[in-house]
Amino acid sequence: MKHLAVLTGAGISAESGLSTFRDPDGLWQRYDVMELASLQGYRRNRERVLEFYNARRRNLLTVAPNHAHRVLAELERDYAVTIITQNVDDLHERAGSSHVLHLHGELGKVTGSMNPNDPACITERPLDQPIHVGDKAADGSQLRPFIVLFGEGVPNMAQAAKIVEQADIFVVIGTSLVVYPAANLLQHVARGVPRYLIDPGTFDTSQIAGFEHIHTTAVAGIDILRERLAALS
Repeated sequence: MKHLAVLTGAGISAESGLSTFRDPDGLWQRYDVMELASLQGYRRNRERVLEFYNARRRNLLTVAPNHAHRVLAELERDYAVTIITQNVDDLHERAGSSHVLHLHGELGKVTGSMNPNDPACITERPLDQPIHVGDKAADGSQLRPFIVLFGEGVPNMAQAAKIVEQADIFVVIGTSLVVYPAANLLQHVARGVPRYLIDPGTFDTSQIAGFEHIHTTAVAGIDILRERLAALS
């Protein structure tokens, strides 16, 4: 099987009803990113940050995978598919994708404040079970969402880069490609590898050189992608 690597962003989950961040009506237009999603904001007011993420966790219960998520899972019949996602939801997994690498964490998991990437502290937590001030992780520190906050490093970047380097086909879906370090993954695609971008946005031509731009939404574009992949066979 050929290895198909897929980088997904907020655009694919937006069509399931989850708010994006940078769009005109996105989360950052309604909330102060530095107060609610940064390490500094968490240190200043843990309770407020926990309330924000508890609300996001509850909201995730109200949505379901869309057609784009499901098709990516179906592609595992013909390809070795690895999904690298900037999203913190679990819609890829719910759709049936077997190999998903989350760059920015997962809403369905919690960890400790002292060392968020300590495997001993990272655990599943039901989305309808809030995280409270005073809840403790295995190391005794305050329990927090397993989310990469602004001001923290992205621990899975080396693994993601290796996946992209080994890809026979590379696809980007629903991301503006302005979020770093994830956007740097484009530099790891091997020469000659077919590459596709599904997104309704406008991009600088140098930014997506070598990509076929399927200029539409994830749900509308995923079937076009499937046709393009079939033509490669």
